[in-house]
Amino acid sequence: MLSNEAQELSELLVANGLTISVAESCTGGSLSNALTSIPGASSYFDCGYITYSNQSKIEMLSVDIQTIKTFGAVSEQVALEMVIAVATKSHSDVAVSITGVAGPTGGTPEKPLGTVCFGFSCDCKTSTSTQLFSGDRASIVSQSVSYALRQLSLRL
Repeated sequence: MLSNEAQELSELLVANGLTISVAESCTGGSLSNALTSIPGASSYFDCGYITYSNQSKIEMLSVDIQTIKTFGAVSEQVALEMVIAVATKSHSDVAVSITGVAGPTGGTPEKPLGTVCFGFSCDCKTSTSTQLFSGDRASIVSQSVSYALRQLSLRL
């Protein structure tokens, strides 16, 4: 299923002459892998940041440490700072960020296992969303990638 969703997005990007860059945390490069597994990906895929630790989010994507302290690494505020940074640093037309709790540990009552926050930047417009996925770690990662691919296709 992911390959179909990635294929659809890649076709939209190519048809519109657009490039994409990503910033991933809990998906650990799975979105980048889905996008670059398609032949011809070099025509639309610019770069991917895997910023798993808070320190890498701060150093590589200029996420404000105060944002992390105030809202937590898994928050729409951090996802927004991540997507703005990747869009700015890459000069891509389209950007996405993902940060979440894939488990099996790390969940809290406020942010249970499966909480994933997304940032989207298309046409210089940014937006965020939070989803709650269920299942084991692999399932949460897969659902996160699928959601990002579908949302990006809808925005294009």
